[in-house]
Parts: sequence; structure tokens; C-alpha cells
Amino acid sequence: MMNPPRISQIGGPTVLIEIGGLRLLTDPTFDPPGEYRLPHVVLRKVAGPALAAKQIGPIDAVLLSHDQHADNLDHSGREFLATAARVFTTRAAASRLGGHVVGLSPWEPVSVTAPDGGELEIVATPARHGPAGIEPLSGDVVGFVLTMKNDQNVRSIYITGDTVWYEGIAEVARRFDVGLVLLFAGSAQTRGPFHLTMDTNDAIEAAHAFPNATIVPVHTDSWAHLTQSAQDLTRAFEALGLAHRLNVIEPGGTWTWRFDADQASASDRSRSPVHAP
Repeated sequence: MMNPPRISQIGGPTVLIEIGGLRLLTDPTFDPPGEYRLPHVVLRKVAGPALAAKQIGPIDAVLLSHDQHADNLDHSGREFLATAARVFTTRAAASRLGGHVVGLSPWEPVSVTAPDGGELEIVATPARHGPAGIEPLSGDVVGFVLTMKNDQNVRSIYITGDTVWYEGIAEVARRFDVGLVLLFAGSAQTRGPFHLTMDTNDAIEAAHAFPNATIVPVHTDSWAHLTQSAQDLTRAFEALGLAHRLNVIEPGGTWTWRFDADQASASDRSRSPVHAP
């Protein structure tokens, strides 16, 4: 049996996942605070990452939900892509980014070989970055499901990417035995009185759709357009008797996932900074 996976919160949507000897990074954002002018909105970053890009260490794969929004891929994040062994993202993003970036369609799998010879399967999953009909404005987004094919003791990890709750997420729940959900939350609002990422209601829907999974919220900090915090999620889960399902990792913190479902509530969390190998 392999060592338990470790999840390190860098800040915003950027999370380091260590699994099966592989080091994966979601949506790299390493810029200091500042403004980003998009065609129709201005995004304002209000806090930098807990770790600088040079402190992350070698990355086997970047899992990039999309490239068109600075809060998921900022200037330093774009530079970081060149240092990763692999980058997986949407087909549209791959065509824009070029180089060694690989585009995936929803439900398309790809495999990465772990140092011990094991196989990590990465499956792209559907995502909808706002209410129905938002796609022409938001562009394509994907999530990812990670499964160690050689170790049946480890249940899948689901990274939602920027999405709201909708039928596509429910289909992920039907297709995979998910034990850990990295849920992109924050209830982002930029264009009007509707949210572009999961709010507390969406997160609770997800918790019920994945009844045996630990929910780890990400992308709830560092940007002005995020209207709900991890503390808001905590209060909502507590009010509905779901507090034991939620695990908040503060930026700079690392949590070890004891993937045995019976031990999930006893998982250890370390507030110490992440160190590159």
C-alpha cells in the first residue's frame, strides 16, 4: 500500500497534490496582489500565495482547469507551466498555450506512470463556469478525477475546477468512487447577481452527491470577486450537521488524507509550510 496522499494549500485555486510518488499542481497562481483587465471585467488579487513558484519544487503534472481567467492562471503561473513535466487542460486552452500542453475533452483519460511503476489515471470531467448559457462568455473549463489504478485501497480524488453545481457534477458522482473532493468554491461574482463558482448551497449538494467523500474547499481566498469564504462554508456545513465532512486547509498548510474511509475523520493536518523535495 502506498503512502497516504498529501494535500497542500498554496492559495486561491493552487493546490499541491502528492500521490503515489507523483507531485501534481492545480491552477498555478503565483503573482503578488494586483489587477487584471479582462475584456469585460477587472479581477483584483488581494493576497499573494503562501509559497513562491520557486519553492514548489519539481512538478510531474499541472492540472489546469482553464487558461482564460487570471484567477486560475496568472502571469507567474503561465511562466511556471514551462517548468512542469506535463500540463493537462481543456482542448481550447491547449491550442492557445501550445508547447507541451495537452488538451483533454470531458471524460477523456490519460495515464501518468508513478516512480514505483504504478499508474495514475487522470480523467477530465465536465464543468460549467456559471449558470446555464454562460459558456460563450466563460469559455471551456474542465475538472479532473485522479485514480491510482494499482492500489484499490485509494479511492479517487475529484478536482472540480471552476464550476457550479449542475448535472455534469452529478454524473461524476455516478461514474467514480470518490473519496476526496477538492471543491472550487467562493461563489465568484463578476458580471452580475449570479455566481460563477460553487456557493454554500452548491457545496452542500456536492457533499450529498459524494456521500462518502471528504470535502476540501479551495479557491475561497485571495481574490476580491469571491463573495463567500471557507468560514461561510464551515458555518453552512455546521448548521446542517455536515461539519465532519468538511476539511478546511489554510494557505500554507498541508493535510494528509488517510484514505481509509473509516479513518477519514482522524486525518492529520499540519500547518507547517510545504517544502520541496
